[in-house]
Amino acid sequence: MHASRTDGAPAAHVVLITGAASGIGAATAREAVRRGHRVALADIDLAGATRIADELGPGARAFELDIRDEAAWETTLDAVADQLGPVDVLVNNAGIIHTGYARQLAPSQHRHMVEVNLLGPITGMLAALPRMRDQGHGHIVTVCSMTSFLPLPGYTTYGATKHGLRAFHHSVAIEERDGPVTFSIVHPPGTRTPMLEQEMADPSSVITFAEKPLSPEKVASVIVDAIEKKPVEVVHPAIGGRVQRAAGVFPRLMRFVIPKVVAMAQRRSTGLVPAPTAASEQGDTDR
Repeated sequence: MHASRTDGAPAAHVVLITGAASGIGAATAREAVRRGHRVALADIDLAGATRIADELGPGARAFELDIRDEAAWETTLDAVADQLGPVDVLVNNAGIIHTGYARQLAPSQHRHMVEVNLLGPITGMLAALPRMRDQGHGHIVTVCSMTSFLPLPGYTTYGATKHGLRAFHHSVAIEERDGPVTFSIVHPPGTRTPMLEQEMADPSSVITFAEKPLSPEKVASVIVDAIEKKPVEVVHPAIGGRVQRAAGVFPRLMRFVIPKVVAMAQRRSTGLVPAPTAASEQGDTDR
């Protein structure tokens, strides 16, 4: 389904988006369909993905997918090919967070984040890559995080998974540089999703208030731009990304500056923290 367009617009693609039942994933599905792409909404929450797909019409289908499951990836890719056509673009978006300082979390919670946020996208990329090579084209978009550049209190293992995901993504892109598959990685800031609400309700994640969260729709526009323009790496907003990248290079400076940022965020958070909400399993990345 690698269709060409004659109206000057980018080619229409079959786009598989993980974590598409809510938040950034759902917004990306809406934006992709709006721009003429056919979208497979994959999520562990099939009912949620189905609601979004039904809203979007015949150009969208919902699929149940646990991104940790290698066999499930193969089944989903086959089903998408049967219903929409072979996948042209994989958007690895699904992710989770357990809030709290490292010492406060159980080993099972640390392991859960590694399995979903790091091993899940790796499993998906390794499932899609051979198919894309065989069909002679493909594009893998990794939705990562600003925390892939900067260690943050309250985001220890979450940030570690994003550091690892960025390294894996770029390493595979270099390995495949002479092949037919292209690679883009997008780093959004805090985004208003169910995951962010969970973070905002936990004092250990108060650094969330250090920046104004973006809407899922804004982040979705950036992601679909990446689908169509194929940049190597997008940090949005650009100026914030430059600051965080620079700070990440100087560990001593980070230990001085980040506590001050946390204190500022604590002042901003006064009266703004919502009631706690249930954690979302594989809803979407939010940072």
